Amino acid sequence: MRLHGRERLGCGFLEKVYESALTIELRKTELLVAQQQVMEIRYDNVVVGTYVADLVVQGSVLLEIKAVKFLDEIHTAQCLNYLKATALPLCLLINFGRPRVEIKRIILTAEHQTMTKAAQSRNFS
Repeated sequence: MRLHGRERLGCGFLEKVYESALTIELRKTELLVAQQQVMEIRYDNVVVGTYVADLVVQGSVLLEIKAVKFLDEIHTAQCLNYLKATALPLCLLINFGRPRVEIKRIILTAEHQTMTKAAQSRNFS
């Protein structure tokens, strides 16, 4: 899929503008897209807060929209946290802040989940 909205808009807008344009383009392909979807954050099966996802496609793919000069490790960590907290398997981190759109695929693996459990054990023991 081409990101026609980005080609028409150029860079320099806030994330919300690109989020809305991408929503339009995805819906043209008849994909189910939820914009600004409230997701529950769970800890030990208890809701401890909420997170508002930029876009959720087909109920299973999280799209995190950025409009920054450079993607940083903190953006990847943010996506991994969202995946762990929501139990979604895949996040596409999309940056519209560069002359060419950057897309980074982030998959929640068993290794990420194990690392998180080990860190929790160290922090609470």
